[in-house]
Amino acid sequence: MSSGGPHLAAVGLSHRTAPVAQREKAALDADGMRALLRRLMRDPRVAEAAAVSTCNRTEVYVVAEAAEHARSAAGDALVACSRISAPELACAHYALYEEAAAGHLFRLTGGLDSMVLGESEVQGQVKAAASLAAEEGALGPMLDGLFRQAIAAGGRLRRETRISDGPMSVSSVAVDIARRAFPDLASRRVLLVGAGRMAESTGMALRRRGAGDLVVLNRTLSAARALASCLGARAAELGSLAEELPGADMVVCSTDAPHPIVTRAHVAAALSARADRPLVLIDLAVPRDVEPAVAGVPGAILYDIDDLDRNIKASLDGRRRELASAEAIVAEEVVRFRGWRNGLAVAPVVDALYSHAEELRRAELARAGRALDGAQRELLDAFSRSLVTKLLHDPASRLRGRGSLRHAEAIRELFGLESEPGGQVVELRAAS
Repeated sequence: MSSGGPHLAAVGLSHRTAPVAQREKAALDADGMRALLRRLMRDPRVAEAAAVSTCNRTEVYVVAEAAEHARSAAGDALVACSRISAPELACAHYALYEEAAAGHLFRLTGGLDSMVLGESEVQGQVKAAASLAAEEGALGPMLDGLFRQAIAAGGRLRRETRISDGPMSVSSVAVDIARRAFPDLASRRVLLVGAGRMAESTGMALRRRGAGDLVVLNRTLSAARALASCLGARAAELGSLAEELPGADMVVCSTDAPHPIVTRAHVAAALSARADRPLVLIDLAVPRDVEPAVAGVPGAILYDIDDLDRNIKASLDGRRRELASAEAIVAEEVVRFRGWRNGLAVAPVVDALYSHAEELRRAELARAGRALDGAQRELLDAFSRSLVTKLLHDPASRLRGRGSLRHAEAIRELFGLESEPGGQVVELRAAS
């Protein structure tokens, strides 16, 4: 990590570091993300912040004047604004800094760090995270540039490799499980619990695979009706779940409810009169929508998000062969980020250097000009301006093009350039 600010840190936990029982505690809905961002931006040492929360991960990106403060602020905010405890987070989290944090976001947006290698839904989730941070005034120049590049890098990975060939999302893998459970899918009734993006993509995939009888249940009936209209399905309120379960063959849950909505009692009652017909439940939600105890009900077959991970690993050989090409692209994007980030950081130093030189030039011109007439002063003014420009042009160009934060801080120190309290972080906050 470089000595000069500002610094970038990413703190999070994912399916690679934590089971679903912990991930669901750290999950953030839109209100939770807003609360987290507002908490972070009240910290005078934090310049920028953004958060990404999906079914497989929750991550917080922070730009601050000190790398360790960025890390600790992100972790503290996540504990304060979610249900995960500090000891749980300490055991399950990862912390990445500077270019490692950028490379991780590029890999994430490209689907390289997803449960389903190459899946595409995460790109939209990253884009939504950046939009929400911008709405909260937390997306400054560094994170804005980082997230823009991440979205572009995700698109490049899918165009230039075959990393997304085949099933590309958790929902499509869930539908593959459904087809294995019910080869005669057209004659089965499926309940879609939830009406968000995951429910829509799952419903579309089910229709493409021949599902004939779909029912959309949602807490808000208007949302259920809107999705049902797109799918050619029937809509019902979530309150009718107990009435709908006995006639269902499969339930796919993907709400953002903070607690389970399908209980053991619901499932036991639904299956009590149909011992010869199983009920398959696929829980795509984090936090989980289906009580884990449902797995113990005779006739119930429950898959949660971690079960999907175990079901898909065997089908990823082809995509894994593309990983070397994909990682090479990520490495190129990290180099691009380094150059852009250095340019962002050194620009205020270059501006300060020119301002400093101009102040000295004007002072010397004023002193010498007292003994000169108007024409001589104009000639000296033009000469001194040209001299300063030519002296600084090459060093400034090199600093912008190949300079680092270390070089920028050296220039600031050597020339005694003044910075605002808090250094460049203050300048970046003002720029946002």
